[in-house]
Amino acid sequence: MDNHPKVLAICGSTRAQSANLLLLQYLQKTAAPYFNINIFTGLDQLPHFNPDLDTDSPPGEILEFRRLVEEADGIIICTPEYVFSIPGSLKNALEWFVSTTLLNDKPTALITASSSGDLAHKELKLIIDTLGARSNDDTILLIKSIKSKMSTNGEISNTELIEQLKRVVLSLNALL
Repeated sequence: MDNHPKVLAICGSTRAQSANLLLLQYLQKTAAPYFNINIFTGLDQLPHFNPDLDTDSPPGEILEFRRLVEEADGIIICTPEYVFSIPGSLKNALEWFVSTTLLNDKPTALITASSSGDLAHKELKLIIDTLGARSNDDTILLIKSIKSKMSTNGEISNTELIEQLKRVVLSLNALL
């Protein structure tokens, strides 16, 4: 039986084969000696947040998403920036945690990978801090000009980025 910690990686992009998904797949391989990563790509399947539905019996997709978060020892969120913000589907997913404590003190890594990403990165950090997740400077990474640092099949050619991703993995592992 595998006793490695379990980490849920949430891809903030809904595009098939997005740079963010390719990054998470790279991290999945890199982190294998330390923890297991399960990549969640179903943001587009979650219903719109509605406080009237956020009851003891929320929609089934939300129950399953919350279960995945609850069972994870840690979380990685990797997202692009859309119109100077995080994607609406990621914001929607995170809003479903406002009435819970599931992210409270949960070890979390945040990666924003986009053309620029500055504003989305700040926004994501603010949301995650508000939800009570635990991160530090070494588990947070802003990757600008991501497409110039990796091939379309997810191979990372930038040695500095490889080192930064390794640092995020090791730092998250230390929090688990």
